[in-house]
Amino acid sequence: MLGGRDKFKPVQFSLLAEVTEYKIQQIVDNGQIVQMTLAENVLTEPISQKQLIMESVAKNLDPETKEQVTPLLEAILQGQPTIKIKSYQNTSIVITMPKNRYERMGKPQVGEKLQINISKSS
Repeated sequence: MLGGRDKFKPVQFSLLAEVTEYKIQQIVDNGQIVQMTLAENVLTEPISQKQLIMESVAKNLDPETKEQVTPLLEAILQGQPTIKIKSYQNTSIVITMPKNRYERMGKPQVGEKLQINISKSS
């Protein structure tokens, strides 16, 4: 003990901090300032219309009805194409910074990824 009390260093942490990967969509460089447009890097996977309908039927029908309807639906939906659906609304960010800071970052280019930590300041 020093002077009658312990000395502790405060430790800061945030439960709400979230590090997210963003892909650079566009860079505008006017010579002194660089503006980057970023979009959250989220991949969606192809899903067939048949799969969407079958999942909906599985959720909304009782087991007996589902058993009767499923073979008929499978026959009807046999030739449905695979479509890519986006089931996630991504976040986009526009950042404007001095060119020298952009250069210190290593001059990231369109298509490259950046990690951004988003949290509320205390």
